[in-house]
Amino acid sequence: MTTPDVDVLLTRARSWLAEDPDEQTAAELTGVIKAVEHGDVDAVADLADRFRGTLEFGTAGLRGALGAGSNRMNRVVVIRAAAGLAAYLTANGVESGAPVVIGYDARRNSDVFAQDTAEVMSGVGLKPLLLPRPLPTPVLAYAIRELGCAAGVMVTASHNPPQDNGYKVYLGDGTQIVPPADTGIADRIAAVGSLVSVPRSPIKATRGRVLDEGIVDAYLDTAAGIAGDGPRDLAIVYTPLHGVGGEALPAVLETAGFDAPQMVPEQEQPDPEFPTVAFPNPEEPGAIDLAIALAERSGADLVIANDPDADRCACAVPGPAGWRMLRGDEVGVLLADHLLRKGKPGVYATSIVSSSLLGKMAAAHGQRYAETLTGFKWIGRLPDLAFGYEEALGYCVDPDNVADKDGVSAALVLCEIAAAAKAEGRSLLDLLDDIAKVHGLHATDQLSVRVEDLSEIAAAMDRLRGAPPATLGGATVESTDDLTLGAGGLPPTDGLRYRTSDGSRVVVRPSGTEPKLKCYLEVVVPVRAGDVAAARAEAATRLVALRADIGAAAGI
Repeated sequence: MTTPDVDVLLTRARSWLAEDPDEQTAAELTGVIKAVEHGDVDAVADLADRFRGTLEFGTAGLRGALGAGSNRMNRVVVIRAAAGLAAYLTANGVESGAPVVIGYDARRNSDVFAQDTAEVMSGVGLKPLLLPRPLPTPVLAYAIRELGCAAGVMVTASHNPPQDNGYKVYLGDGTQIVPPADTGIADRIAAVGSLVSVPRSPIKATRGRVLDEGIVDAYLDTAAGIAGDGPRDLAIVYTPLHGVGGEALPAVLETAGFDAPQMVPEQEQPDPEFPTVAFPNPEEPGAIDLAIALAERSGADLVIANDPDADRCACAVPGPAGWRMLRGDEVGVLLADHLLRKGKPGVYATSIVSSSLLGKMAAAHGQRYAETLTGFKWIGRLPDLAFGYEEALGYCVDPDNVADKDGVSAALVLCEIAAAAKAEGRSLLDLLDDIAKVHGLHATDQLSVRVEDLSEIAAAMDRLRGAPPATLGGATVESTDDLTLGAGGLPPTDGLRYRTSDGSRVVVRPSGTEPKLKCYLEVVVPVRAGDVAAARAEAATRLVALRADIGAAAGI
């Protein structure tokens, strides 16, 4: 880096420092500036990364590492985001005094960012309603419609690593923002002047208030109320993975008539450091090992795990080869099968990277099916939605009340299904076999590669577009969809979809929330003479071949 570049960086950093209201990030940046002034090469690289543009506001809102600088999550970025959101709302017809509900999880600075957001909303004449304590994201999604709010903000980085935090925005229909709202809000954020120009007033002023536990109780009662009558004999082990689900899910289960689950003691309390897991994501290897170990010792029937903001739900079950975690698609079709058999009418929806099985199941029950882009921002807003899911452990079983993924209500319904199966001497694995016998075995897997340099993801996508594979898993690639051009009437998105001559499917896309390239694999194998085990063995072999071939083609 040349000296003029360093001078520009230092000017930018000092300007930032002059308006930073946070003592911790101000001290952090002061130390970096001093190191740069003394010629520390590593500090120059650090400063360049901190001010490499501005943390981008998109359809996931904001998400990034905590720290000082425009490319980090901090109070300066959050205050500007809140001011931009407030300006967008008022420019789009939201009247003075309209309520905006704000929630937060237990990550570092989540409560601070929520308070800053409330003060900005109050400062422009809106009425901030702050949830009373760290709570699951579905409580926030529920509160938006229950309280008649113009918008909602949830401060969370969901299942991201401990150093991250985020800022998720919902509009008044209770769904996450999609284009063009995201770009409209981003434009308003970019137009915000200095922080001094942003009006703020304490939430204790007459315009806003901290909500009491009534809204939490209303959500918990609503979630518990979706369970029907039926068996309740089920021994459950539960982990909130150091997140905020540790009070909500046990309360809902007990209200619905289940015994209190056994909690994983090492992971029961919220802890922003997530000390027992490499990544606080139930999908990651090892994340639910403590829960499975407890289940094995205690003879439990089922393991349930939520991610740290409790909007995702994972499940593990005992089988012939020991305990295993069900894939997101497996949980999705179990929930769908339950609701379809109950005769719940409406649209059954999933995303383009999830299993194609849901479409066949919906058709067999005379219900409509829809496929969306990845993310509940698309699924949750579908008219007449009965059920929606995506393979990344996100499920919406009660869209009339929470038009978003909800790991608490999904866990309750899953326990209801498991208890009914147990009463008949069967298991969730038996139910999956039943579905496979009717519709064929739909087996899914994923190749997910985490990178340090985001350019590696772009390079992999370029390789696939420049030299598309002719075969995958030993079968001819019969069609290739470049999703940037739109496909099947869906909006454009960065991704590629391949279909092969043996009915397999591969979708490749960059993650929208993490530095990962994801390849989603599906094979469909007929179940011959009722032999599901043989179909599973064939599917496993085909998935290994698909995984190897797409990895080689992408160069990852």
